[in-house]
Amino acid sequence: MLDISICIVSYQTRDLLRDALASIYGQPMQASFEVIVVDNASQDGTQEMLAAEFPQVRLVKNDCNMGYTAPMNQALRLGEGRYLVQLNPDTKVLPGAFDVLTAYMDSHPKVGICTPKVLNRDGTLQRQCRRSAARPWDVLTYFSGLAARYPHDRRFGGYLQTFLPEDEINPVEAVSGSCMFIRREVTAQIGYLDEVYFAYQEDADFCFRARKAGWDVIYNPQAQIIHYGGEGGSRNQPYRAIFQWHRSYFIYYRKNLASDYFFMFNGLYYLMMLAKLLLTLLVTVFRREKIVGSRKP
Repeated sequence: MLDISICIVSYQTRDLLRDALASIYGQPMQASFEVIVVDNASQDGTQEMLAAEFPQVRLVKNDCNMGYTAPMNQALRLGEGRYLVQLNPDTKVLPGAFDVLTAYMDSHPKVGICTPKVLNRDGTLQRQCRRSAARPWDVLTYFSGLAARYPHDRRFGGYLQTFLPEDEINPVEAVSGSCMFIRREVTAQIGYLDEVYFAYQEDADFCFRARKAGWDVIYNPQAQIIHYGGEGGSRNQPYRAIFQWHRSYFIYYRKNLASDYFFMFNGLYYLMMLAKLLLTLLVTVFRREKIVGSRKP
């Protein structure tokens, strides 16, 4: 059996995908691996580039843009590796990263999901790579600015786990799907990503389900990748991406967290979600660079 199956969903990201694949195939890797790319009917020459430059990639061609979650499941189900790796096309895998994660998970059988230290293009930590389960207090302190003001205080830095050291291995509640190592046994136990999510929050939901089933979720900074962030398919359809991000968080909260809170609080929280969606759409109309999420330096 192969060690790892690297699964990528692409949509209009030809040049970024080329660079990501070059970073994988251009380094010596002890772990045996395969790469599976599911392309959402890109019209930018992605499929032609793959055929010409990376014929070893297993390519699945979709007839339309199916979002992220369903195509990623297509790739995950095809994967033959002991570990299934979700990887974004706007990434660069730094030397040794996947060997480090493979060895770590081999020696820690209770770890079901593991993520590397994800870097911005300037080498700083991309804080979204390790997160809490996004309960209301963590979300409110994050968007209110309290987390930025008191990043090392556990009361306020919960959402992005900013109180944890950047260079220490730590358990976390959720990790980013920009690069997520998944033990095959986890999918055998809890299934694949929930396709109720078109895109976004499917990673948090999967981590939530894995932890509920008894698996550990780990941030391991001994392995590193670069994630350019905001450069993938969401840039091509920014308003749709903004709507889907907010829709996905609503679904995630209602599915996993709402039962822990009083119904009147939930009603107020849903109104706050709607207000944030409308405000984000309005701000984006006047923003020159239309990206989803925070800008990555």
